[in-house]
Order: sequence, then C-alpha cells, then structure tokens
Amino acid sequence: MLIFRFLIFCLLSLVGVAAVRANDAVVPQTGEKPEPAPTAEAGITFDWVHVDGPYIAMTFDDGPSAKLTPKLLDLLAAHHIKATFFLIGENVAEHPEIVAREVREGHEIANHSWSHPNLAKMSDDGVRGQLRKTEDAIRSAIGNRPTLMRPPYGSISTRQKKWINHEFGYKIVLWDVDPLDWRRPGPNVVCNRIVKNTRAGSIVLAHDIHPGTIEAMPCVLNQLEAKGFKFVTVSELIAMETPIPPKPSPTPKSTTRKSTAPSPTPHN
Repeated sequence: MLIFRFLIFCLLSLVGVAAVRANDAVVPQTGEKPEPAPTAEAGITFDWVHVDGPYIAMTFDDGPSAKLTPKLLDLLAAHHIKATFFLIGENVAEHPEIVAREVREGHEIANHSWSHPNLAKMSDDGVRGQLRKTEDAIRSAIGNRPTLMRPPYGSISTRQKKWINHEFGYKIVLWDVDPLDWRRPGPNVVCNRIVKNTRAGSIVLAHDIHPGTIEAMPCVLNQLEAKGFKFVTVSELIAMETPIPPKPSPTPKSTTRKSTAPSPTPHN
C-alpha cells in the first residue's frame, strides 16, 4: 500500500512539472504591462524597447500621402520631433519628393512593402519582390536603402523574420501602442488611446493617410510632451536599448514562531 501511494505521488509530481514547463509565461498582475521575454528573435524583432529615460518613437505607416503627409511634416517640424515613416513602395514611386523632404528634415525611412499585402500568406519570392521593389524606389528617391521593415498588418512568420533579416539586413519593427486609427474612430479617441498607453520605450503606430489621424496629432504631441516624453526615431530607440533587470526574488516568510515568554530582567 505504501509503495502504491509513493508511485502515485511521483506521478503527480511529474505532471505538475510538465504543466509548469508547458506554460513558461509569467502572468502580470492586473494593470501591469508585461516585460517582453527573451526569444530567439532578440535583436531582430522590436515592438517595445527597454530604455533608461522617457524616450519613445512615433511611427507612421502607408504613406506618403500627397495631401496629408506634408501637413504632418509641418507639425513635426514645429515640435522639433523626428519620426519614422514606414512607406508603401507604390506611394514612394508616385511622390518621391515627399520622401526626400522626410529625410531632409531628419526623419527615418523604412520599408512597408510595395502594395501592402499579407506577407505571411505569400511565397518567399513574393515577399522578396515586395521588399526589393520598395527598397529600389526608396533608394531612387533618397540615395540610400532602409534598414528597417514593418510587415503590413503586423503579419509575418518567425521563419520569414529570420530570412528577411539575413538577406536584407532589416530589423523587423512592430509596435506596442495601436490607436486603431484605421477604423477612423475620431481625433479625440485616437489621441486618448495613444496618450493613455504610451510608456518609456514605446513604439507608437499611426497612419499618415487618414485625416483623423493628422487632426489628432497636435493633441497627441502636446500631451506626450507634457508628460515628459522625448521623441526619437526607431533606430535611435533601438540603439538606446538596455538589458531588462531581473526581478528580485520574493523574500520567503519566516516560519519561526516568536516566543511569548517574557524577556529576562538584566542584572546590573
């Protein structure tokens, strides 16, 4: 009987260990934002960067827009803010003068594909063509190639990230703040969502092809500046990355029972 109970105990212990290993993620307490866990993609993929200081990166996708991007550039210049623009190749080919202005005013240019397809559903040759054609258009507009890319919809496989990084040298940039401005919820909603969710090291997603997003930007920039945030490009943010310090281990509670006996009276 004792042997049988011992075997049952061993079996339950093994099941418990397996369950823990199957779910390595640490669940944060309510209200906390989880720190990213180290992965095989470290140094390749970034959606947030651990930095010492209130630095953030504003990013704008899908441009340039002949009507809206110049208005955004005027606003950024007035605030002395540098941003990162993830460009659609078709738009680059149509408006190379706007891309040239973005670079001239200190902004960063990055690859967002030629025609905004879902890269995760494409063949490697198809993805390669989307990135190469856009890179060529950017090089034609500004004389340099980009070093960052963002997949449309954020849709990309781990395997794709690795071969794109190996072949093109691109870092893959996602985001941790998304106001869902493409749904056109209105400027106030876009502003509130960005301001509420931005933290040090954030990569903020927005689109310079929607009028409501451009209308929201004065509110966004003013409120983020009021909170003390400093704006940098994505590459500058990545260059500031510092290791995430390990969380301190909880101090075990003492199980020693305190004596209730009175202390002896000292003798003089």
